[in-house]
Amino acid sequence: MNHLATVAEHPALDILAAQVRHDLECLDYPARAWVRPRQHASASHVFDVAIVGAGQSGLATAFGLLRERIDNIVVLDENPEGLEGPWLTYARMATLRTPKHITSIDGGVPSLTFRVWWEAQHGAAGWEALGKIPRQEWMRYLRWYRRTLALPVRNDTRVSLIEPVEAGLFRLHLEAAGAPEPGALLARKVVLATGIQGGGEWHTPDFIRAALPRARYAHTSEAIDYSAMQGRRIGILGGGASAFDNAQFALGAGVGEAHVFMRRAEMPRVNPIRFMENAGFLGHFADLDDAVKYRAIDHFLRQNQPPTNDMFSRAAGYPGFHLHLGAPWTAVAETRAGVRVETPQGAHEFDFVVLSTGMLTDARLRPELALVAEHIACWRDRFAPADGKRNALLDDHPYLGPNFGFVARSDAGVDKLHGLFAFNYAALASLGLSASALSGLKFALPKLVQGIAGQLFTDDAAATMRDYMAYAEQEFIGQWPAA
Repeated sequence: MNHLATVAEHPALDILAAQVRHDLECLDYPARAWVRPRQHASASHVFDVAIVGAGQSGLATAFGLLRERIDNIVVLDENPEGLEGPWLTYARMATLRTPKHITSIDGGVPSLTFRVWWEAQHGAAGWEALGKIPRQEWMRYLRWYRRTLALPVRNDTRVSLIEPVEAGLFRLHLEAAGAPEPGALLARKVVLATGIQGGGEWHTPDFIRAALPRARYAHTSEAIDYSAMQGRRIGILGGGASAFDNAQFALGAGVGEAHVFMRRAEMPRVNPIRFMENAGFLGHFADLDDAVKYRAIDHFLRQNQPPTNDMFSRAAGYPGFHLHLGAPWTAVAETRAGVRVETPQGAHEFDFVVLSTGMLTDARLRPELALVAEHIACWRDRFAPADGKRNALLDDHPYLGPNFGFVARSDAGVDKLHGLFAFNYAALASLGLSASALSGLKFALPKLVQGIAGQLFTDDAAATMRDYMAYAEQEFIGQWPAA
């Protein structure tokens, strides 16, 4: 079922889709398929690549592979069609945080960019009038992108476990609607295009878990029915951008008061991502040595990404908005009326509390990686800062190769990890703003696609070279004139 089927599409988008297909036809060289089919003793079909996640990263990965003539692929997403990614679920900002001019998943094809998609419907003047990209419009664009490119997506399909079968072959155990599917899917390469949460889990502080029943709190990454909290008081822990996104969204839905609590005494004002958004940093962070990478990401993780000015202004514009600086939560307790929150500035009573407490990146937290997590090298295994000042959050990130492939801690894990790629937030420490941010996708996608294509080619190099040496098809058929 398509959850956005009721949205009428602009007729100009069909014309634009035809233009995209023509442009791709013009660029389609060489057009010959080249990946050797893989057989398995079970007679089960073997996909060359399985992509886990059909959000923007997963769709763009599929497009990149198809352009490289790797077409025996499948994209799997646990969500219904139209609800992939965060945009219509837990993302509550009014617009994307990135500038509208960003190019990301278009693969260098102008007719496939968001700008051309927008101008087809609203004209050049409409583009000039646009501030930032509305969140819901970005999701409409992704749906059009998927449909136009005819990407092979299976919705309502969750990958519950990735089982290494042999070097370069994985069995993906699947669930549909919460129930295991019979059999499993085989793939030579597996790409985890699982977004910001795909490298670990959303973080709920232990003192919250210990003190409150689950019905009294939610993380910003979850579904929250703010419309059912008309006139209520909510407390939001954390000062990141999502805290203010949720505050303005909740107040707009009728919540009476939204209180944001920050540990810091001052609002963060500097967003390091803005500095990182240049071609040098985005394209070549991965080329830096480990010491420089470690220092750079340590600095990044110690910064709080400030809210966008428009989201802060929207939240602050409501009379029910309250900001508490220098006010960490020291204790919480359930009361008859709701939740009591203790801070150095005093106590507060709320009907419900929301956690904007970020996430933890650690492969050991991912159930689908249970059979391989112990073999994955992390930064703690590969690098020690000279000054001895470690960052525990950074150390838990996987230490990835230049094409997003997992690296083994020891020889025992090499075959188990060969062909497994982390194209999600977990790539931050090794490859910077790549799969972890929309602004990095333009530079990251070619690295991933070439890495996958390179492995597929070299894995079959011996057989390919035998065929090459035996190739004897005559091309020249001319006859030299008789004397």
